[in-house]
Amino acid sequence: MSEGLEIERKWIVRGWPDTNLPLLEEQFMQQGYISVEPTVRIREEALLFSSEAELPETCPETISPSCRKNTQFILCFKSKAYSGNLVRREIEFPVSESIFRDLAELTGHPLVPKTRRTYLLPDGYHLEVNAVEPDAATGFLYAEIEFPDERSAREWRPEGSLADYLSREVTSLPGYSMGAYWERTRLNKK
Repeated sequence: MSEGLEIERKWIVRGWPDTNLPLLEEQFMQQGYISVEPTVRIREEALLFSSEAELPETCPETISPSCRKNTQFILCFKSKAYSGNLVRREIEFPVSESIFRDLAELTGHPLVPKTRRTYLLPDGYHLEVNAVEPDAATGFLYAEIEFPDERSAREWRPEGSLADYLSREVTSLPGYSMGAYWERTRLNKK
C-alpha cells in the first residue's frame, strides 16, 4: 500500500517527446472510476517495457496472457486537489484481478485505455507521457511530473526543447483530470 501526497504538474502535449530522453518504462493501462469526487479509481497496469526488467519480446496493446505476470491491479483513493490543483492526498493498494474485474463491472462503462511512457529527465525527475484513447476522437496526450514537495514543483522549469514540448500547462485549470475525461466520455455521453 502506498499513501501520501501526490504533488504533480500536468501539461497537454502533442505526440511523444522529440528529445533524447532515456525511456525508462512503457505501460499499457485501463482505468475507470467508481467515483470522481472524491476519486475512487481502479487501474490495470501492464508493463510493456522496462530499462531494468526482462520482459517478453512482445506485449500488444491489449493485455495478453503472456504479459499477465507483468500486470498489477490497483485501487486508488484521492482527495480533492488543493494548492492550485497541485497537491492531493493519495492512497493506493493492489487488489486481485477478480476484485478488479468486479469493480470494473460496477462502473457500468468501458474502461479508458492509455499508454504511458516514462522518461528520465536530466535533473532526475520522471516525465510521464500518457496517450489516452489514441484511436478515439476524444483521445489526447498529456504529460506529468511528480515532485517531492510543493516548492520543488513550483520552482521547476523545463529547459531547451522540453520547454517547447511542455508549453501548455494545465495543472491549475479545471477539466483536465482523467476523472473529468471519464465524466465527459463515459457519464455524460448522449
